Amino acid sequence: MTGAVILAAGGSSRFGQPKQLLPFRGKTLLRTIINAACEAGCSPVVVVIGSNDEKIHPELAHAKVMEVRNANWLRGIGSSIRSGVQALIDHAPDVEALLLLVCDQPAVNARVIEDLIATHETTKKEIVASSYADTIGVPALFHRSLFERLLSLGDEAGAKSIILQNPERVAQFAFPEGAIDIDTWEDWEKCKSSSHK
Repeated sequence: MTGAVILAAGGSSRFGQPKQLLPFRGKTLLRTIINAACEAGCSPVVVVIGSNDEKIHPELAHAKVMEVRNANWLRGIGSSIRSGVQALIDHAPDVEALLLLVCDQPAVNARVIEDLIATHETTKKEIVASSYADTIGVPALFHRSLFERLLSLGDEAGAKSIILQNPERVAQFAFPEGAIDIDTWEDWEKCKSSSHK
C-alpha cells in the first residue's frame, strides 16, 4: 500500500490569496492533486494545511482525505513534511511507501502517480524522484525505510536533501512537465493558456 502526503500549508504570499484554491480545469489546484492521488489508488491521502486553513478547510470537506493542520507552517516545509508523515504512519502503520506531492504542479495526474509507483516496483529503489529542468524532486516516492529520515528533517529542509544524499537509493522518473509550477501570476497565466490548447 502506498500513501500520499500533499503539502498545502504554504502562505502564497506572492498571490495575495491561497494558491491552493486557484481554479484549474473546473477544480482548484488542491482538489486536482487530491483527485489524482485518490484515482491512482493512494491510501491514505494526507493533506497538510497551515496558512489560510479556514479558507482551505471547506475544500477538504467532501474529499476522502486526512486533514492535518500544521500550526508551525511558517517555520518551513520540513515542518509540514514531518506533520504529514507522522499522521500517515499513525493512521496506517503498515504502509509500504509514501508519495510527497505539492499542489502547484498542475501536470501531476493519476497516470504520473501510477507511473512513479510502477517505477518503484520495477526498480526496487527506495526513492523514486521526478527529474525535470536539470534537477530532481517532487513528486517523489519514499519507501518506509526512509520514513525516519523524513521525520528528522529540519524545519527549512525539503525532501530533496534526502534524495541528493542517497543517490545509490534513487531511481529517476523522467517528468519534464514537473518543471511547470505555479509561483507567480505569470506562471499561472502561462499554465492557464497551455491548459486550453
